[in-house]
Amino acid sequence: MEALTVREILEAVKGRLLGDFTDLDATVTQVETDSRTIGRGALFLPLAGERFDGHAYINQALEGGAAGCLTQRERESYLPGKFYIKVDSTHQALRDLAVWYKSRFNIPVVAITGSVGKTTTKDMIAAVLSEKFTVLKTEGNKNNDIGLPMTLLRLGKEHEIAVVELGINHPGEMDFLSGIAQPDVVCVTNIGDAHIEAFGCRENTMKAKLEVFNHARPGCAAILNGDDELLRSAEKDIDARWTGPIIYVGKGEGLDYRAGDLESDWRSQLSCDVTTPRGACHMDIPALGDHMIYPTLMAAAVGERFGMTLEEIAAGVHNFAPTKMRMNILPRGENITILDDAYNANPQSMRAAIEVLDGYTGEYKIAVLGDMFELGPLAGVLHAGVGEFLGRSHVNCLIAIGDLAKNIYDAAITSQVPECYHFETKERAMLTLHDLVRPGTTILVKASRGMEFETITDYLKSITVEE
Repeated sequence: MEALTVREILEAVKGRLLGDFTDLDATVTQVETDSRTIGRGALFLPLAGERFDGHAYINQALEGGAAGCLTQRERESYLPGKFYIKVDSTHQALRDLAVWYKSRFNIPVVAITGSVGKTTTKDMIAAVLSEKFTVLKTEGNKNNDIGLPMTLLRLGKEHEIAVVELGINHPGEMDFLSGIAQPDVVCVTNIGDAHIEAFGCRENTMKAKLEVFNHARPGCAAILNGDDELLRSAEKDIDARWTGPIIYVGKGEGLDYRAGDLESDWRSQLSCDVTTPRGACHMDIPALGDHMIYPTLMAAAVGERFGMTLEEIAAGVHNFAPTKMRMNILPRGENITILDDAYNANPQSMRAAIEVLDGYTGEYKIAVLGDMFELGPLAGVLHAGVGEFLGRSHVNCLIAIGDLAKNIYDAAITSQVPECYHFETKERAMLTLHDLVRPGTTILVKASRGMEFETITDYLKSITVEE
């Protein structure tokens, strides 16, 4: 982050200085919302939520080295040498500060949204663009109304392009995020069942996602999954004020960017031939699953939009590395492999992960699957659909964990998956896993984030040896 003066902060957030502090030229070089990670000379921005209020930690942050803070209310006393800026809402002030700060940098912004694959697509696009540009990207999946502005506040003079992920779980959120990002390119990965409890149906989900164009910059390009039936009809749902090009990617005939001749070594790599408006190129993707063509094609489309050659794009794809717990392939001794996809889950990503497990080289295949949240009244049916999908695969064993996952278990039994177990707790499941894991086993670990399945991955690592 470049230095900001108190004067500039006051202007950006439309705030009012409290106490006796008068040095408007004092600077900060960092913005923090967590008093535990505060740095010397930082601006502490206390957020208030239903279960917490960062205002309770203002003194701790200032005594820990922060130069000053924002606050929604006046204080009984003020620490000497520290500045306090009064605002109506610290949440709105974070948004306003990020927008003001971003305006100092004349660089393009690539925004990624969709139901499934946002983080993977963001990482792939950043990997490709990094072959030619200095890129700022969203860390992990910090893609909400806090993570996005905090990402943009990391912009520095060295950055030439920003790649940000936009995630929502309620109607109206995307308009807020779009107003912060003001994208030059938008990639929409797909429209699925994630957060359908809040949106009601896929059509409403698409409508909410497409609010990303509400604050797009003139000429913003839309890069859409052309194999997604809903997105193929998206043009009529995009506001008429937006007049940028629409670019479709996928396997289908007539799409702008296409992937064909897919081959997998079912160990660590997917290969395909990519055709673009400018030519064709063979690409090696260091990840598994046919679904990986979509982040690759979107990255190719973004790369060519910013003047990259196919050779540069192919090199960037080859250097792609997934975020932790996003289908990380963990080889262990005795030909045992852990497919760590534990970060999150919804019906579409569950099926994609099962396809990877199904095709993976291994004598014995175990799917450790947990609850998928925020599916509302459709939760039972959608979990059962995963169990039915398992029955059409060559997976040998299901370990289902959680109340909702009981639907996966029941459907898997009906669909004749050879071995099926259901447990209420991870601890009980791990006892059974200890007895099941044998040489030549491949284990998929996947559930919604709230299930905290990384504990299962850690346990599997503890009972196997490094390769």
